[in-house]
Amino acid sequence: GELFGAGKMDNGINFAKMRVPLGVILMVFESRPHVAVNAGAFAIKSGNAIVLKGGSEARSCLGVIASLWQRALEASGLPLCALQVVALDHEEIDGLLQRDDLIDLVIPRGGKELIQAVCERSKIPVIKHFEGNCHVYVDASAELEKAKRIIVDSKLLMPGVCNAAESLLVHRTWSPRLSELLGPLLQAGVEIRGCPEACRLLEELQPALEQDYFDEYLDKVVSLRIVDSLEQAILHINRYGSGHTDCIVTDSHYNAARFEKCVDSSMVLVNASTMFCDGESLGMGAEVGISTDKLHARGPMGLKELTTYKFVVRGDGHIMGAGV
Repeated sequence: GELFGAGKMDNGINFAKMRVPLGVILMVFESRPHVAVNAGAFAIKSGNAIVLKGGSEARSCLGVIASLWQRALEASGLPLCALQVVALDHEEIDGLLQRDDLIDLVIPRGGKELIQAVCERSKIPVIKHFEGNCHVYVDASAELEKAKRIIVDSKLLMPGVCNAAESLLVHRTWSPRLSELLGPLLQAGVEIRGCPEACRLLEELQPALEQDYFDEYLDKVVSLRIVDSLEQAILHINRYGSGHTDCIVTDSHYNAARFEKCVDSSMVLVNASTMFCDGESLGMGAEVGISTDKLHARGPMGLKELTTYKFVVRGDGHIMGAGV
């Protein structure tokens, strides 16, 4: 019901956009029973109905959560069908994915295979929460201690999450101090897979294959490449990255602005850890997921990302023609 983008025409007609729910959402996810709590709460709060299908490994826990949801909906005077936790087999889910007459949006959350399978089988629009091959680029103008803190936090705070850094790009000017820059990662037992030049500079590194620059490790492994310029770093990220989250460490306002404009990802950060690509950190309370799509939502998805809008026009007997 929120009105935004309001205006008034010269002829006196008022117009605005009204925020409205998307409708019925189907969410298919693996493990992580808390998704049934977070996604369910966001759907109800934004006026949507939601069908939640979790992984079989969490079936018992999801059954308990489903009963709690039903009690909460009843106590609140809301329709019990507004949120349904279902246990369906693959054929039944495939059938649901064909029901574009009943379901308005599908959101898959889980591994790459799950998301690809849902996209291939669905007749319904899908918002993908794909893998996170996230980068930290250390610019020539970066300050050493700041860069080290950001690299360590981005890689090691939670190595198994989608916004953890998986690839480091380092400007060539850092070559003489590469051991200082990467020392904290090596001391923490991180395996660094480097380009040929980086391997010549540090014998502790492992040679990187091209596939390493595409990979989401979700582990204490990171790829490394030495680059000649900011432009080369941007080209690398846009080629090998997954459009998730990418960071630049720099003291150059120009380079920061260039990075923000040219990196084609759902979130770009300047002098901040990739861990900040997170709904709670951005004031959403939680998140439905982190979309790597461009339509309809991008990045961490909260309440507004589960809505669309319609135009509302208000006149006073206005007609377009001269009348009949």
